[in-house]
Amino acid sequence: MNEAGGTLFVVATPIGNLGDITLRAIDVLRDVPLVAAEDTRLTRRLWSRHGITTHLLSFHARSGPSRLSQLVEHLASGSDLALVTDAGTPLVSDPGADLVATWASRGGRVVPVPGPSAVLAALVASGLPAARWGFEGFLPRRGRERRERLARIGSDDRATVLFEAAGRAAATLTELAAVCGAERPAALCRELTKLHEEVWRGSLGELARRSGESAPRGEVAIVIAGAPAQTDPVGETGLAEGRAEVSRLVEAGMARSAAAREVARRTGLPRRELFAKEP
Repeated sequence: MNEAGGTLFVVATPIGNLGDITLRAIDVLRDVPLVAAEDTRLTRRLWSRHGITTHLLSFHARSGPSRLSQLVEHLASGSDLALVTDAGTPLVSDPGADLVATWASRGGRVVPVPGPSAVLAALVASGLPAARWGFEGFLPRRGRERRERLARIGSDDRATVLFEAAGRAAATLTELAAVCGAERPAALCRELTKLHEEVWRGSLGELARRSGESAPRGEVAIVIAGAPAQTDPVGETGLAEGRAEVSRLVEAGMARSAAAREVARRTGLPRRELFAKEP
């Protein structure tokens, strides 16, 4: 216990293989008096595997304000609490952000207990350069926000990781191929650390065709290589290529001003020149 109350432990749990959990995580989960779990039924499998008997309380995306208040009151009383989700690290495309933010805003102690992450597992398995990368989580299903986020992925010079439902993988890969170019290297990772783990590597066009012919099953993560570096960032040729890149992003759904700003950031070309259409 500290002066602000109990400690909130944010604990990473296995994304598939129940053996992928740290010794520290097991100790924390055994020692705290209460664990808030996204799905108590799934968490009990982990309890059974590792002999954990700590009391569980459900806390998920549909939990009402009263459950959040209950957990904060538990911490405020001086008792520790651990937060887990169904798989991986809490808050990474998983619930729990409100609890962490609320307790931190009150000066409470928040301690991460790191471990499994589907994002890092996908990056490692992809075989793509991953020194710099961005994470998009689940894309919006439709509309302008989806188009703009796809366009940003297309122009980003870092690798990008995103999650997708298996049934929508083919459609998303097809859109990515249109925005990024069909030859952009990528990987589709499914069922990571599980019995049927599989990684498809190839161009976005190839992966779109393959997933359309034989839809992947299970949990899916897609990794896209970063946009290639501009080879001629100055001069008329570079400006023409920059304007062509702006036009491609606009066609993909990004506003022209935003597209010009993004290409200018990557190439160093003048934004006003990029914004202007070809004469």
